[in-house]
Amino acid sequence: MSTYMNGKGTMTNYRWLICTMLFFATTVNYMDRQVLSLTWKDFIAPEFHWTDSHYGNIAAIFSLVYAIANVFAGRLVDWLGTKKGYLWAIGVWSAGACLHAFCGWATEHTLGIHNAHEMISATGALASTIAITSTYYFIAARIILGVGEAGNFPAAIKVTAEYFPKKDRAFATSIFNAGATAGALIAPLTIPSLARYFQQMGIGNGWEMAFVVIGGLGFVWMGLWLFIYKKPHENPHVSTAELDYIQQDKKYEPQPATPAQEEKKLTFLQCLKYRQTWAFALGKFMTDGVWWFFLFWVPAYISDVYGFASDSFTAQMLIFVLYAITMLSIYGGKLPTIIINNTGLNPYAARMRAMFVFALFPLLALFAQPLGAYSYWFPVIIIGIAGAAHQSWSANIYSVVGDMFPNSAVATITGLGGMAGGVSSFLINMGSGKLFDYAAQTQMSFMGFQGKPAGYFIIFCICSVAYLLGWCVMKALVPRYKPIVVDRRA
Repeated sequence: MSTYMNGKGTMTNYRWLICTMLFFATTVNYMDRQVLSLTWKDFIAPEFHWTDSHYGNIAAIFSLVYAIANVFAGRLVDWLGTKKGYLWAIGVWSAGACLHAFCGWATEHTLGIHNAHEMISATGALASTIAITSTYYFIAARIILGVGEAGNFPAAIKVTAEYFPKKDRAFATSIFNAGATAGALIAPLTIPSLARYFQQMGIGNGWEMAFVVIGGLGFVWMGLWLFIYKKPHENPHVSTAELDYIQQDKKYEPQPATPAQEEKKLTFLQCLKYRQTWAFALGKFMTDGVWWFFLFWVPAYISDVYGFASDSFTAQMLIFVLYAITMLSIYGGKLPTIIINNTGLNPYAARMRAMFVFALFPLLALFAQPLGAYSYWFPVIIIGIAGAAHQSWSANIYSVVGDMFPNSAVATITGLGGMAGGVSSFLINMGSGKLFDYAAQTQMSFMGFQGKPAGYFIIFCICSVAYLLGWCVMKALVPRYKPIVVDRRA
């Protein structure tokens, strides 16, 4: 943290408190998202007779809704502003998270079943009906969750653009983006244990209260945000020196003649005319599905390939270590700053150089499945390294938006990129579920592996090359730094 001085007194560091709030919001976001992935295999699937395809369809629909909602969430955050926009987002997704707990009750009442034991013991056509009916109810809850969660990153990136100068944005983004890793790290240590605890207490089948407890954390965050957040120039806790530091980029940018001109915004269609928009969106499309695959399928991978239940000590340690490794991504946002300081490159050029470095590490995923034959720790460590590379890539690709677009369009462009990333997640999750069921049923062979391990190896191969392809597409569309200049004329 800097102690920047400009003749106006010692600089406060309130922006880092705001960054901490973004970190915790993202942590809660990912914990809510992971409750299902950590409970479906051992708690939910036996009750509702799910296959991989049922779960894959639920994850895919969530991803698609998240993708579509990102477009509108970005526009809504730009319209409402960061304070109200964030409150809207986290309120909706927290309600959606809690609603998952009622899916079992709704299934029972729809089908005239009296309790979970009757559902578990069902066979034949009734078991199939339970699976389909429950899937629809979970999809409904995931839709609400996806609509709300779509607002997190547009709001967080907009807050970062308000509270940090361009040279610090990737680092600030890497810090709050590490909340995704923190959420993924905390979740496997708490959620399966919560579900098992409430199951042993006889409160439902256990998984229901896991959704309620984790979903309730968002409402706590909302109460804190109401009191903590104000825009920098309106915030009494931000000193003149800190405000001057935050707004240091303005001295290098053309200033509008009047405040009215400053509020002029790009329309949605105008945003689509820029190559910069498509570079960001395609970069997200090529790579976001990789992270979502790891997030949604690693617990099932550990169970399917190595036989460890999600609440077993070994499975919890494997997932903990995996996401502990991804925490290294917090330093990923620092690399562009180092490059800028050492070479004098502009932010975009430095970011693209850093992103190329991060794009190389996922290539290790090619060796995850083969090395898993020697020890289950090898694929876990490799996936952790790939995850850290993704989060470092993600922090920088988000910062590209703030580098090249005016603040009034940041949330909209971020939402468009989130939509593209959600579409890629939809494709990889639905495809994975169907591939794994097919591989298990036909005992498919691929590169020496058979059954589900062969299916996982195919997906790992796709994940390994995604970042290099994404980097090449971005570089081809925007080879040099070219910020968007909005025509402020009436």
